[in-house]
Amino acid sequence: VQLQASGGGTVQTGDSLRLSCVASGRADSINAMGWFRQVPGKEREFVAAISRDGTVTRYSRALKLRFRISRVNSISTLYLQMNNLEPEDTAIYYCAAQRSLGLTEDSSLYDFWGKGTLVTVSS
Repeated sequence: VQLQASGGGTVQTGDSLRLSCVASGRADSINAMGWFRQVPGKEREFVAAISRDGTVTRYSRALKLRFRISRVNSISTLYLQMNNLEPEDTAIYYCAAQRSLGLTEDSSLYDFWGKGTLVTVSS
């Protein structure tokens, strides 16, 4: 399975941005998927996760009110809608996928990772 994230860029404080992540290869083997982010020099941070059928989601408590995760399985694509962006949201955003069904915030339990897309929020 290969994951390709896109949609990052430079935006202003208060703007919105939608990230996409397309799965290829054995995409049918993927169950739960998630987004993480990382600032250079800091640990990778959980953002959100979603079940295979999209009906169950989990969010970082700090981001729940501004971010929304979704997926469209027919086109093997995961999304992250980010609203009211703040400079503290500046990071490289990674999509990840699991073979297992359960949602988790633990990055070590994800089997596949994309290369990341950079989001920069200027003040």
